[in-house]
Amino acid sequence: MEATVAERGQITLPKAVRDALGLTKGTKLKVELDGSRIVLRKEVDDALSRLRGKFKLPPGVTTDDVMRELRGRAPGDPIDV
Repeated sequence: MEATVAERGQITLPKAVRDALGLTKGTKLKVELDGSRIVLRKEVDDALSRLRGKFKLPPGVTTDDVMRELRGRAPGDPIDV
């Protein structure tokens, strides 16, 4: 896909991209430079997104372990006797 920079520096994102990301009029995008690349990120402001990356699990503990602790045995888990 391509986008052309207009006279005032504006670009139009292809419809397939807008649809895939749910971008509508007024959606905020973060603009970042990564070397010679431009990175656009959809600004997400919900509780889970704000917490993402804030907590570290202890060494050897997986997210599956945490979910089992919260929810109990998952289907397909071996039964401890």
